[in-house]
Amino acid sequence: MIKDKIIYNRSIKKWPKDERPRERLFKYGEHILTNAELLAILFEKGSEGLNAVDLGREILSHFKTFRNMSHSDIQELRKFKGMGDAKIAQLRSAER
Repeated sequence: MIKDKIIYNRSIKKWPKDERPRERLFKYGEHILTNAELLAILFEKGSEGLNAVDLGREILSHFKTFRNMSHSDIQELRKFKGMGDAKIAQLRSAER
């Protein structure tokens, strides 16, 4: 199974430590992480029923690229469950 296709239905805090995005970044470097995992680190947490990696996957699935996401309207980001002011601000500030 491709790593990016694994869907966990639980909090990242409950994942094995060696599979958590932040720990993988420190151990292997950012180049080994999927774009969804990089977004998960940026978002810090998901929303009810959706962990941060899955939220990142949903957003990337919709926009296809980071460039498309960075050119999107803030209201379009708000349509995703869990994308409130804090996560949108984190995303927009990281795009600079």
